[in-house]
Amino acid sequence: MDSDGTREARGTHAEPVPRPAQPPEMPSLPPRPAAAPPVPPLPDGSAFLSWLRTPRPEAAPGVWRFGHKPRPDEEPELVPGRQLAAGALIAFLVGWLIWSLLWNGYLGGWWLLPLYAMIPDSWAEPHSFAAVVVVYAYYAIVALVILVGVGRLGRWGELWRRYGPPAWRRSTAPENQRPPALEEDPAEFPALRAAGASDAADRLATEARQGLMRDVDHARITRAWQGVHSGRHSLATFTGAVLREGSAACPHPSGARDLPGRQARHDLLTGQVRLGTTADDPRNPYAYRGTGLALGPELLGTSLLAVGPAGSGKTGTLVRPLAESLCLHALTGRAAVVVVGAAGAGLGPAEAYDVVVRIGNPESMYDLDLYGGNTDPDEAAAILAEALVGDLADPHPGSDSRRSTTVLAQLLGPYRAVHGRFPSVPELRALLDGAPGPLAELRAGLVEAGQESLLRELDARERQMAHPGDVSGVLADRIALLDRPAFAGFFDTSGQSRPFSLKALDHPVRVRIDLPARGHADASRILARLVLAQFTASVAVREDRSLFACLILDDATGVVTPESVRGIQRLRSANAGAVLTLRTLDDVPRPLRGPLLGATGCRIALSGLTPWDGQDFAEVWGKEWTEARDVTDRQIIAETPAGKAVHMLRRVITGKAPTARAVTVRQVERERWSASELAHAVPPGHAVLSLTNVKGEHAPPLLVDLRG
Repeated sequence: MDSDGTREARGTHAEPVPRPAQPPEMPSLPPRPAAAPPVPPLPDGSAFLSWLRTPRPEAAPGVWRFGHKPRPDEEPELVPGRQLAAGALIAFLVGWLIWSLLWNGYLGGWWLLPLYAMIPDSWAEPHSFAAVVVVYAYYAIVALVILVGVGRLGRWGELWRRYGPPAWRRSTAPENQRPPALEEDPAEFPALRAAGASDAADRLATEARQGLMRDVDHARITRAWQGVHSGRHSLATFTGAVLREGSAACPHPSGARDLPGRQARHDLLTGQVRLGTTADDPRNPYAYRGTGLALGPELLGTSLLAVGPAGSGKTGTLVRPLAESLCLHALTGRAAVVVVGAAGAGLGPAEAYDVVVRIGNPESMYDLDLYGGNTDPDEAAAILAEALVGDLADPHPGSDSRRSTTVLAQLLGPYRAVHGRFPSVPELRALLDGAPGPLAELRAGLVEAGQESLLRELDARERQMAHPGDVSGVLADRIALLDRPAFAGFFDTSGQSRPFSLKALDHPVRVRIDLPARGHADASRILARLVLAQFTASVAVREDRSLFACLILDDATGVVTPESVRGIQRLRSANAGAVLTLRTLDDVPRPLRGPLLGATGCRIALSGLTPWDGQDFAEVWGKEWTEARDVTDRQIIAETPAGKAVHMLRRVITGKAPTARAVTVRQVERERWSASELAHAVPPGHAVLSLTNVKGEHAPPLLVDLRG
């Protein structure tokens, strides 16, 4: 912390660099006035050490790796318990019968011939101790051979493993893991020791054992160590920072070392957040049944779409855990997150974010930059046109969105050339309405500045306003939704407010934007489209893409447009992703539903889905080859009097006619999940989801209990 009580705003990672006298500020994001209070120590470091040393084996996409025990791909054919116990008992009785027949001589004395051939005649004397020992040893060998044979026949070993003490120990006794060796113990930071930073490793290991280190501290220091490996920092600078501050080294710009509270289970070593448990259902692959289901940046990098009606758990079981996880990643210097939702939607406390933009709330400390921090009029016009009329654009070339971009560029360029800034909302509305006063003033400023090319742009704009098909009227009507008394103090361009710009996504920042959904639904949709357009444009031009950037839209109603779908498709290559939730796919234009489902790698259908929404998911998930069994019962007709009597007796006893069963097995192609199953077979609190990571590995549609 500097003498003035602020921390420097760092780059895309937690940098262990010396603090300058004038800390650099993130674009449009002033540093917070004070650092967070220190995190109190744990009673001991046993919990942290246990978490750090727990194995995390490689697993399929979406599997919760913390303590995961891999399962085979195919379900083993297990004998039913009743059949197994009956078979073991019958095998024992058979062995007992064989031994009894041999012992009592009913099978002859042939089994004693080897004994007579091996012992001398002198040992057969009465009361010979050697003879008694040898004979009973032979009896024991024969009994043991019989016991082994019937034991294999009766599967006694499987019965012992399933119901004997081994099963009791697995279910009751915890596994006693031996502490790893020093060079393999992650709590001893072997990578630092191997690089020659033993003093720093000793300091960190001591604080880990004393309970002064958290999972966020470990992940943040690991991130800084990766910067040393990549050459962004020197080893001496990193070691000096660790020796001075210990586990508090390389801090986040806010100074926070954890969130105010956590509702979900997080594993920052793998970057996962647990959402639920995969149901033990025949429709799920055997390797996934009963495993934890988790998401991380490697999955969110392909973007996520969740569809479910109100009350299905989109916000509580999906959006809130993901926002919490990404905020933790931001504290470790790995991610930047922007969460957009209605005010009071339960997206986490304000203390969990660095910037909270409450649009329409006079108490908001931050404003939203209407132009996304752009200085180029054409880029600003494209983003603003997408926000204002993107939902009106037909998904074909030459639509209103392209013409609207031209109209806005014809006004924004001249205005910036004259005033050195872009127009505010009332000023832009007046220009779009064609008010003579603002246009004349703008023309005079261009003439005075000698901007001939921009003057021609303004002339073209004035000529087009006279045409009946001009789109400036539509743009003026849409911008009027933002020119309301509730938004009078927002979208300021004069520099008197603290506007937040998505250009700050080059830094590990945590942002929450509250939309005024109540009473201003249309304005909220415009602002949501504006944030999405600014996000897709900003992440594509980042110089350092090692920082994962994610946008979470709690309600994407009216946000999906042809341009936004194309922008989502480009996020994967920019190390970014978007999370969108919808109540129904009817909120998306029919021509865009297929492209939207194709652009997102992770798709979630929650319980309560309508059949027509389920049909879209069923089509995108496709079909698979499965084994179908056709069972046919054919009545048996007796031809002899004895057979007829037996059949009559069987009918009297069972009440059914004697039949012969024929089973036909064939391979058929069926939908993985049909529209009817998605609409009626998904229990409350469950969801069907498919996952794809940035490497192209994918998980099939899985039924998941989001409450587990």
